[in-house]
Amino acid sequence: MADFFVHESSYVDDGAVIGAGSKVWHFCHVMAGAVIGERCNLGQNVVVMPGTRLGNNVKVQNNVSIYEGVTLEDDVFCGPSCVFTNVSNPRSHVSRKHEYRPTLVRRGTSIGANATIVCGVTLGEYAFIGAGAVVTSDVPAFALMVGVPARRVGWMCRCGERLQLRDRQATCGACGTAYREEQGALSLVDPPGRDR
Repeated sequence: MADFFVHESSYVDDGAVIGAGSKVWHFCHVMAGAVIGERCNLGQNVVVMPGTRLGNNVKVQNNVSIYEGVTLEDDVFCGPSCVFTNVSNPRSHVSRKHEYRPTLVRRGTSIGANATIVCGVTLGEYAFIGAGAVVTSDVPAFALMVGVPARRVGWMCRCGERLQLRDRQATCGACGTAYREEQGALSLVDPPGRDR
């Protein structure tokens, strides 16, 4: 007996790997060669293509297609109808499968509803992509990105709260995590697990 759930209306092809505690809901298709970690949740009408990898505790909301070349690390959230691409210049009559460009979504990132992630980019850890944004270039860790094309308008805490910087320092009012901004990047002041 499988240690994951697949709704009867969904298809999981032979050769797909699904981790313990994961759930695949209505009208999904997980293709051979896809790897899905533990405790993931795929909402209605999600397609996971070959050559993709989802870490643990990934949440994919309704109507998302995860194309070949996309990697979602642990704790990533994909909002409803967000879009990934894998070719920069598609044409129906030209095969470009050899030109797929990888997309990496680092741990803890949230992607808002209807956002588009153009292939070949990396979204840094705990980045926050606003609803409807179009990401065309790499995103720094903890960045809050909005607009078309997406631009950074602030920073977000690991817990999902917007940070208010003073003198390039911020402490999250919700969870108390401290940050420092240097040269356009945000980092934890005292990351957990670091030797003291």
